[in-house]
Amino acid sequence: MHQLNVCARICLVILSLDINECEKPDLYPCHGTCNNREGEYECACPAGTKGNAKEEQCTEMFPLPAKEAVGAIGCLFVMALVVFFLLLRRQKRKMKQLYMKNGGPALEKANNIKIYRREELKPILKSTNFIGKGCFGEVYKGYLDNRLVAVKKPVEGIVAHNEQFANEVIIQSQVIHKNIVRLIGCCLEVDIPMLVYEFLSKGSLDDILHSNSKVPLDLNVRLNIAAESAEGLAYMHSKTGKIILHGDVKPANILLDDDYAPKVSDFGISRMIARDKEHTTSVIGDRTYMDPVYLQTGLLTEKSDVYSFGVLLLELVSRRKATFSDHNSLVRNFVDAHKTEKIPIELFDKEFVEPGDLELLGCLARVAVECLNLDVDERPAMTDVAERLLMLKRSRK
Repeated sequence: MHQLNVCARICLVILSLDINECEKPDLYPCHGTCNNREGEYECACPAGTKGNAKEEQCTEMFPLPAKEAVGAIGCLFVMALVVFFLLLRRQKRKMKQLYMKNGGPALEKANNIKIYRREELKPILKSTNFIGKGCFGEVYKGYLDNRLVAVKKPVEGIVAHNEQFANEVIIQSQVIHKNIVRLIGCCLEVDIPMLVYEFLSKGSLDDILHSNSKVPLDLNVRLNIAAESAEGLAYMHSKTGKIILHGDVKPANILLDDDYAPKVSDFGISRMIARDKEHTTSVIGDRTYMDPVYLQTGLLTEKSDVYSFGVLLLELVSRRKATFSDHNSLVRNFVDAHKTEKIPIELFDKEFVEPGDLELLGCLARVAVECLNLDVDERPAMTDVAERLLMLKRSRK
């Protein structure tokens, strides 16, 4: 019994002796990181490597080519980030320069105009929002500040003088009348400034009169379009302190709202001019409606708009398209008929056959022919035209 106890004690002493295997690599191989444990040892591969470190060399989890690729990608990312910020900074500097060039400081002082950022208009300038193309450029519709607007984006070369743009915008912002399209704002952070107008649902008078799907227009509606369009032009000529000339009066520039009430648009080419500085050759309009005297002399006056309005009236009563290419036969036919002092029934829209309607159409035609007088001094003023059309409108009621 005593001998058994001695053997047990000897075994316990032997078992309690711990060998540090990490100090004897020849007997206890380790190709990685060695950690001694009681009665054993651990051998693990270093971080970034893998394998059985007790039996073989550890291999790298990311070989050199992979590290080089990751490094290259990292460098490219950093370079791209730097280039992005440089381009962003350059773009901001360019937008600021364009803002200044297009008259930003002057427009900031205008009370009736809002200056929009380019990013605010960008969602509207999509092909799905495109609604047409006019003399100023492409037109898009969309929502800004929870209201439907028309954004006019000029095409290259339309706006010839950027330094003049701010003045033109200020002119438009000062014209506030129920029969003139309201200019809401503009965007200056682009090469060619964009304009933002109220949107009118029925489109232009030209579309209504001459599109393939002609919209029925009774005489009351046509008379109202004529009278209120004249009222808008008369306001521009005489009620704004200084004369504002339109320079391109035509059916395409008379827009209509839901109730077919007209609003004069697109006088961006107009200028606010003093009465002793009426000579200008920079206004470009449609030759079909342009005053022949202006074409010969380059002298644009209020009476130039009166002539153009006369052509518009003839289209309104006849529903025929005036064209410059046929030497404006529409104008010539009505002028010739006027000389006979007879109502030119054959020239009116065939929709009207009632004697009362034809008589009223004859009155409108006479006003139009007076507007078309080649003697500028014999043409009525726009205020007189508006007053006569208003009287016809009242008599109709």
